Amino acid sequence: MNNTISDVIVKTMDGKDKKLAEYMNKVLLIVNVASQCGYTSQYAGLEKLNQNYKEAGLKILGFPCNDFGGQEPGTNEEITDFCTRNYSTTFELFDKLHAKGEEQHPLYARLTTAIEPKGPIAWNFEKFLVNKQGEVVARFKSSVKPNSPELIAAIEREIAQ
Repeated sequence: MNNTISDVIVKTMDGKDKKLAEYMNKVLLIVNVASQCGYTSQYAGLEKLNQNYKEAGLKILGFPCNDFGGQEPGTNEEITDFCTRNYSTTFELFDKLHAKGEEQHPLYARLTTAIEPKGPIAWNFEKFLVNKQGEVVARFKSSVKPNSPELIAAIEREIAQ
């Protein structure tokens, strides 16, 4: 099974293709985000992680997703505006995609089968940590906050590699 995401292509907020190989030698935290979720306040913690670790090589990639309770109904423009206005986010947000189901994006097909626990994403704000070689190395449930010691320790471990 391919444990890397480097060959996956995603769409930017303005509809351009972007190959995840562009992030080689960076540690990635990939999160399926939503604006109307009980976990939406995690945007603030994600931005704090971004500010604290971007110089060290962390990139946070947010993928809006409407698959869970219809909690991300907005357009890309509305999502960007919401995140900027409410959380002053500066990390990268991408085009909305499907994290589960028949229309599951290849990125999430790879993420959910690359590492234990394997299986479908349960809700918004699940987090996947990807090392500098593009390999998925950790998965964190929605309830794991961006400032949780286990997540920060995993990020720092990968940055130090």
